[in-house]
Amino acid sequence: MSEQVSDLNIQHNVPLPAPALLAHEQARTASQAKVVTEGRERIQAILDGEDKRFVVVVGPCSIHDPVAGREYAERLAELREKVEDCMELVMRVYFEKPRTTVGWKGLIMDPDLDGSANIPKGLRKARGFLQEVLDLGVPTATEFLDPITPQYIADLICWAAIGARTTESQTHRQMASGLSMPVGFKNTTSGGIQPAVNAVKAATQPQTFLGVSPEGVASAVSTKGNIYSHLILRGGDEGPNYSAEFSKQAEERMEASDLKPWVMIDASHANCSKDPERMPLVFDEIIQQWADDDQRVFGAMLESNLLAGNQGNTGKLEDLVYGQSITDPCIDWATSESLLLAAAQRLRDR
Repeated sequence: MSEQVSDLNIQHNVPLPAPALLAHEQARTASQAKVVTEGRERIQAILDGEDKRFVVVVGPCSIHDPVAGREYAERLAELREKVEDCMELVMRVYFEKPRTTVGWKGLIMDPDLDGSANIPKGLRKARGFLQEVLDLGVPTATEFLDPITPQYIADLICWAAIGARTTESQTHRQMASGLSMPVGFKNTTSGGIQPAVNAVKAATQPQTFLGVSPEGVASAVSTKGNIYSHLILRGGDEGPNYSAEFSKQAEERMEASDLKPWVMIDASHANCSKDPERMPLVFDEIIQQWADDDQRVFGAMLESNLLAGNQGNTGKLEDLVYGQSITDPCIDWATSESLLLAAAQRLRDR
């Protein structure tokens, strides 16, 4: 009998439903597909300069309670109607959370919040929630962390991000090159801009990599390249980078790499030192750049929830404060609404 040499540290290896099967079970409707297609087209038009509005990706740091998330989406749908003449509001619907060490990894990986890691359930909950948001007419945004996840939910996503911890990953650059929606790459956690510029360059090019087919079979995936890849400034270990000085530097680096100088700025994370009370000040500065620099910065990101701040994860949804983040701290809805309404008026005046 031969000695076992593989899977020595594996406890479980549970097959997932094929992406095509899940998409069949929770099929997108024609109206949902229309919201996705038109949302993507509007963002692309803004990037191309054909649409002069400002993109704001706004919403919870992560979705842990679909009921509270639905309430947020309903409020955002009403606000979209008030600012649609000058803003394209896209809801953050983040299901995957990268961890510096350990912690809750998001609704897909741990939908019951208790470490049970029921991923099939998480995929179904994520897909179902995205459909609810689209039914409200609200475009969706997410971060793709695991390279297999897009096969399950990408058909319901209008805009995507590659996070600061994975911007330098070849796997994520290749994955982004095949995604069907505009994709933003964040600068690294240290604050490095050039690695993100390199990532954008790689994602715009054709790539071939190992992936999973809709049938759930390991496959070789070849892409055309994603021409709507762009850069996101989010600050870093050495401080914020939301000022005009940094966006100009980012634009110059993009152009030096023969890329369109498309820059979005994240008003949260290191740009507000993870202090939500500073987020409105940062956002105001971003809006001012749009006004002063003839739309060099095409969009911004805000972490916003029903309630301000954050809380620890107790492992039981019923014990948590309704509408408050269990990951990064957020600004509350009232602040978000007043901030966006005021910004919309400044954009109109411009």
